Amino acid sequence: MKVKRVKDNTFCIDTGMTYIPFYKISDKEIIMLDTGWAEGERKGIDGILQENGFKVKGIICTHAHIDHVGNNSYLKEKYGCVIAMPAYEGLICSSAINLKLYYNSQTLSEVKEHFGSMICKTDILILNDEDRINVGGIEFKLIHTPGHSPAHMCIVTPDNVAYLGDALISYEVMKGAKMPYAYILTEDLKSKKKLYDLSCSKYIVAHKGIFDDITKLITDNIHFYRNRARKIYNAIEDSMTMENIMNAVIKEFTLHVNSKYKYAIMKKMLESYVEYLNETGAIKLNIDSGFLKYSKVHSPD
Repeated sequence: MKVKRVKDNTFCIDTGMTYIPFYKISDKEIIMLDTGWAEGERKGIDGILQENGFKVKGIICTHAHIDHVGNNSYLKEKYGCVIAMPAYEGLICSSAINLKLYYNSQTLSEVKEHFGSMICKTDILILNDEDRINVGGIEFKLIHTPGHSPAHMCIVTPDNVAYLGDALISYEVMKGAKMPYAYILTEDLKSKKKLYDLSCSKYIVAHKGIFDDITKLITDNIHFYRNRARKIYNAIEDSMTMENIMNAVIKEFTLHVNSKYKYAIMKKMLESYVEYLNETGAIKLNIDSGFLKYSKVHSPD
């Protein structure tokens, strides 16, 4: 892992898998924007902080996914820092039972096992109408971009550097992503379009890149997600249950599903695309012999 300077006091930790931004209040005090994955990243992040003598004064999280909040509780306990997060996402992370509301296809024991590192106490719950936050005496701008998660947001540092979290994915990720995740794809696409209005000097994408301009990246992201939805539409034949669609998509995308945990995650990802196709009228949902089944109506836009 290494530290990259983005602009002035805005830096990021390159974990190899992600960019985790931070803002330097002073030579030794920093505010982190997300905290990364506990499994596989904690040791390296810890080493970077110790090597540079950094003290984490605060954490602002874009959203409550395991690769973005996995070290919240660990860093809070170690440095006594405050944690700020969108209110709904903070509530999700407040207990294992609340996490199960989000990961509802898994048992409580499985949620604790796979997502326990997400549990943390959020000190500042950010409401949907708040567009600024002050942490450690530093003001950050907020752009609410729901869709990838229920209340995902982007953060702009005082250096006019926008951290986009997972509102966009990089070209590197697009090359390998078979079915990128969105909680509600219709809302996620709206949020991506919202980013056209941003005018920042630099943009950080969590997975993974630093950009001077994101206009083309936004357009290509929208096309990429829509094309994935179209590919799923093409895999639907006649009238199919969600389980039927899942099996067809696993074959079509050559997905490697080798555990019930992986299957649950892949199904959760697929459901967003199926809901998007249903919402846009490309497919319809009917009851057939006691089963919910989807059938095609017209080709998606």
